[in-house]
Amino acid sequence: MSQRHRDAELPMQPKQELRAHAHSERHRIHVQLSNVATQVSAGLDPADLHEPGAAWKPEHHRDPDVARSKLAKRSRAKRHWKTKMWKRRSALRQARAAAFKLAAE
Repeated sequence: MSQRHRDAELPMQPKQELRAHAHSERHRIHVQLSNVATQVSAGLDPADLHEPGAAWKPEHHRDPDVARSKLAKRSRAKRHWKTKMWKRRSALRQARAAAFKLAAE
């Protein structure tokens, strides 16, 4: 279950590294926007200034390429919690737990 969101082709970066990268990018944009605001308040024309954009963004979970690859992989491997056997075993476990609870009372 821990491998559920992993893609075999792309190794996942550590979460700490991704967060640090995103933090530094947000800081860079914030500093550049502050510099632009300072220049505009000093009298420069806003049309002459370059407004900074996000050079790095994490891959969004609605990325169409990722969605296509996941759809292609879905038909290959059926998830075990979707199979009838898994549902049957879950129902048996729940029934057994209910019987033990009834016997304990």
